[in-house]
Amino acid sequence: MSGEPKETRPDAAARAAALRDPAYVNAMSHFYRGELGRIMAWRQRLDVTTTWAITTTSTVFTVAFSLREVPHIIFFFNLAIVTVMLWIEARRYRFYDAFHARVRMLEAHFFVPMLTQRSEPLEGDWRKLVAEDLLIPAFKIGALEAVGWRLKRNYVFIYLIILTAWLAKMFLHARSPIDSPAAFYEGLSVGQIPSWLVAVVMVGTFLATIGTVLVVARRFSGEIHEFGTTARSRWRI
Repeated sequence: MSGEPKETRPDAAARAAALRDPAYVNAMSHFYRGELGRIMAWRQRLDVTTTWAITTTSTVFTVAFSLREVPHIIFFFNLAIVTVMLWIEARRYRFYDAFHARVRMLEAHFFVPMLTQRSEPLEGDWRKLVAEDLLIPAFKIGALEAVGWRLKRNYVFIYLIILTAWLAKMFLHARSPIDSPAAFYEGLSVGQIPSWLVAVVMVGTFLATIGTVLVVARRFSGEIHEFGTTARSRWRI
């Protein structure tokens, strides 16, 4: 005896009838529009935090390079603010991803059968999953994974620009000429802040940024896939 019991999976006739039911189709269409509007609102919130990070970085750059007496340690403050923005944006991305998962579920299991005129489900009991998520909403990715995604998409470039500007500030406004590795290391110190602490922050930020991006790129794949120019040519109108 093979296959699942009939009561655990709707038969093909019931699924096909649901796709032809005007009340069901209308309700699901409005549900899709509502979820789509929700993810667009969260998408705009992601853009806001990225804008804050870029604006803060631009302001720090203006102050750092306009005033020679401002120490390069000001980029400590820049890194701290951008890191806070990254964490806030990662939290917002988790909300965006949670609602986006519902939209993708509807697109894959509701609209695809309507387009193809086939009622076979792609995988799993999607109605049950969506219903459970409506009753008890849950995040679909972890906090660190969300941080990795936002770092890969946007913040890696901000961090690298900050580190590059930090080095430029040191060479342009150095107390004494930096003509050797020892002079560079000595120039890292600012007042009571030792050189080793500044070096740890600089190198640690660089390694953590690059390492996180590489881990996310290797372990997780994005939703949009690249099929090459052949597939793209089929979409020309």
